[in-house]
Amino acid sequence: MQEKPCLGCQLAHKRIETHTVYENEWVACILDIEPLNEGHMLILPKQHYHDVDDLDDRTAQEIMKASAMLAKVLKTYFQPDGITVIQNGGIFNDLTHYHMHVFPRYEQDGFSWIEPSDQSNAKGRLSETCEKLLRIMNP
Repeated sequence: MQEKPCLGCQLAHKRIETHTVYENEWVACILDIEPLNEGHMLILPKQHYHDVDDLDDRTAQEIMKASAMLAKVLKTYFQPDGITVIQNGGIFNDLTHYHMHVFPRYEQDGFSWIEPSDQSNAKGRLSETCEKLLRIMNP
């Protein structure tokens, strides 16, 4: 853990008041204080990590297990039109502590994914991009 705990560490270890719905040795699942819809939860590892590629295998596995369990609970209780599971990394990680969002979705809830225009022609270079990534993954 860091010398001065980050907000995510404080939340995961209940050093700040939370509404914890589930926890185990590796993760804490809490209600988001600014929910996009009722039941919006965050999954936080109890050990400090910043990005998804920082996670150890066991923690990553526990996060995915928790996300599936929370999705089932949300479907049972809220009967939404769908579930969104999302994680933001790098400068888009506002807690500077890895966290995954799991929340119920409804057809008219106003949440949207806005795709930027393809100014770099990424769609036209799919084969080239695939080859580059394969070279990195399989040197």
